[in-house]
Amino acid sequence: MAADLVIGWSIFAVVLLAILAFCWIYIRKYQSCQESEAVSTITAIFSLAVALITSALLPVDIFLVSFMKNENGTFKGWAENNATRAQIEDTILIGYYTFYSIILFCVFLWIPFVYFFYEEKDDDTTRCSQIKTALKYTFVFMIVCSCLLLIGAFAPLDIPTGKNISEFDKIKVLFEELGSSYGLDALSFSISSLTLIGMLAAITYTAYGMSALPLNLIKGSRNVHYERLENTDDIEEVNLEIERLRSKCRDGRPLASNDRKKLYKLQEKIRTLQRKERHLESREMSRWTKCCSIMRPFKIIWGLFLILVALLIMVSLFLSNLDKALHSAGISTGFVLFGTNITNPLNILLPVLQRVFPLDYILITVIIMYFFFTSMAGIRNMGIWFFWVRLYKIRRERTRPQALLFLCMILLLIVLHTSYMIYSLAPQYVMYGSQKYLMEGYNTGNSSSSASINCDANAPDDQCTVTRTYLFLHKFWFFSTVYYFGNWVFIGVFIIGFVVSCFKGKKSVIEGEVEDDDSDLSDDEDLSPVYT
Repeated sequence: MAADLVIGWSIFAVVLLAILAFCWIYIRKYQSCQESEAVSTITAIFSLAVALITSALLPVDIFLVSFMKNENGTFKGWAENNATRAQIEDTILIGYYTFYSIILFCVFLWIPFVYFFYEEKDDDTTRCSQIKTALKYTFVFMIVCSCLLLIGAFAPLDIPTGKNISEFDKIKVLFEELGSSYGLDALSFSISSLTLIGMLAAITYTAYGMSALPLNLIKGSRNVHYERLENTDDIEEVNLEIERLRSKCRDGRPLASNDRKKLYKLQEKIRTLQRKERHLESREMSRWTKCCSIMRPFKIIWGLFLILVALLIMVSLFLSNLDKALHSAGISTGFVLFGTNITNPLNILLPVLQRVFPLDYILITVIIMYFFFTSMAGIRNMGIWFFWVRLYKIRRERTRPQALLFLCMILLLIVLHTSYMIYSLAPQYVMYGSQKYLMEGYNTGNSSSSASINCDANAPDDQCTVTRTYLFLHKFWFFSTVYYFGNWVFIGVFIIGFVVSCFKGKKSVIEGEVEDDDSDLSDDEDLSPVYT
């Protein structure tokens, strides 16, 4: 037992170090060299690490409830005691509430404080003044958080039931086991409220990233040589137009107002084209471009694989939502589904993979990581928007600290919604994992015996353990209802993004490095050393 604990903690330490290393590399990759600051960097790395670790709670939860039982449906020796099982369930629940509390702390206190602290940074501003101003704005976030906690503490949890729904009464008993503490209810409500925002972020960024990332890999970028030739032609055309305008005032006459505006725009355009020429020249001569050309076949294969994963997820999500629409307990229960009536590819694949440990857990982890990294890709390609206004761009070694803080906050919110997305894809698996139970009196022709049956809502209460994730997702039924309709919107946005990405041309080889409306850094910023 001691050896197992040592091995377990060693694996945990290695995984934690790997996550921290990835977060440090990712933040440093996109962080601006000129505007970097230690506090914002540490905040971004920590928040990104929390998002990754929290996303790993779901497969751990499923594994632990499944690990309690044998293949024949009996409990393992150490799990036969109800007290032992309850202790494990409480440990999982504590893990969820711990990391969810950290997310609340990051979203409502730490990230806003660091953001406004950096916004107030100025040569004429003292450190004390920065802290006071940051605390003043952060106090607004704290008021919002307090309101959510108060509403959650006293919100009614009684869920109206339909006619003679005995299964739902069984689920309500499980809710009571989850705990009736006002503090836990308040935290659950606050997290569910943030999950709604995470749903909107997932619809905006994840759905687009799931189509844009693989298609960009398949299509690749434009040829740097031909793109440089086109840019040279554009420079010549703009220079000719500038000379034509300047020729109007050679005899001493002033330029007309419209001509002056046009000349100013052309001068701005020529500066942008000249910067673009320097970047294209550097990219054409770099070793990195040659390496990318060699890796082109692997990128196409990887893009095709990601497309297949996206289609698997979308088909499964559509069929699962359709199943809820036709066979769930209804809108007033959060579309709770007590069994699988319409199967989907993931529901077929996961039971097959369960036969070979740990393939099913690997698949769930891959899907969670897929959501996470496609969200990153969506935010990176689109930038950070507030309705129709783009606030920040995410660019290699040129991203402002405020943009990185926004990026990490959005990822934290998307991670909260990921659990419901996984539940929507494979509800039965997320609810019970690979658990089975013994059904006595099972007819086998002329005789009756016991047989192992996959756990579902009809299983005896003392034979199957429901994951804490499932109970947490359905603690407030009205949130589950909104999540359900959000899944339909998610499918629609993915289809639109897929069609747009298919017809969209190849991206520039220096995509995002030089733009006309560039306001993040000065035009004279040095070229990135990664391309030399």
